[in-house]
Amino acid sequence: MRRLCTICVRSGSKGVPNKNIRSLLGKPLLTYSIQQAKQSGLFEAVAVSSDGEALLRAAKIWGADYCILRPDFLASDQSPKVPVIRHCLVEAERKSGHEFDVVADLDATAPLRFVSDIAGAVALLENTGVSNVVTASAARHSPYFNLVEVDQSGTVQLSKPQKTPVFCRQNSPPCYDLNGSVYVWRREVLLNSRSIFEKDTRLFEMPAERAADIDSALDFEFVEFLMKKRTEQFGSAIL
Repeated sequence: MRRLCTICVRSGSKGVPNKNIRSLLGKPLLTYSIQQAKQSGLFEAVAVSSDGEALLRAAKIWGADYCILRPDFLASDQSPKVPVIRHCLVEAERKSGHEFDVVADLDATAPLRFVSDIAGAVALLENTGVSNVVTASAARHSPYFNLVEVDQSGTVQLSKPQKTPVFCRQNSPPCYDLNGSVYVWRREVLLNSRSIFEKDTRLFEMPAERAADIDSALDFEFVEFLMKKRTEQFGSAIL
């Protein structure tokens, strides 16, 4: 079983300028995902895709096997995720000279994941035979209980009202927030997919404290705080 890890990072960031190479406890943010992939021992290669030369240089220094310059049409903040990962896979196969059976994509802005989360998501795909796996955490708000929408008239209503009202969150159907930490695909599915959702997509659940995604300056400070706490407790930020 040949597995490829992809890490796709853009040079532009509106919420946190240059966030993917911003220093987090003395290392560029993207390096945590590279090191987690390497430490897992699951992957034949780690490929980093970016439109930024500085990001690709940093990726090479910190151990990426393939540094792939993505085309401009895949480098805007409107570019969908799947085509970017697919391009990275195709280029990594061209560089390596062989095909990969499984592709796991790690979001560089979610460095709080454990190596065991990567292994668990990959194992879920391989042990069940499904097309792909996504990671998520229990949602703080439920569309059946306290997640609302406002219509054109300004009226507020539940996003998913039920015939029998739900009066406490614990009694509502389980809901999850996608955290973008780990995505896993079978090669043939990724090459033909237009979405992260397939008919048999499975969910690998992660606790909220390992699922924070950096999208703002406040998010960065929060992740940095948790990383420091983890390092003090375990002697390492990567577990």
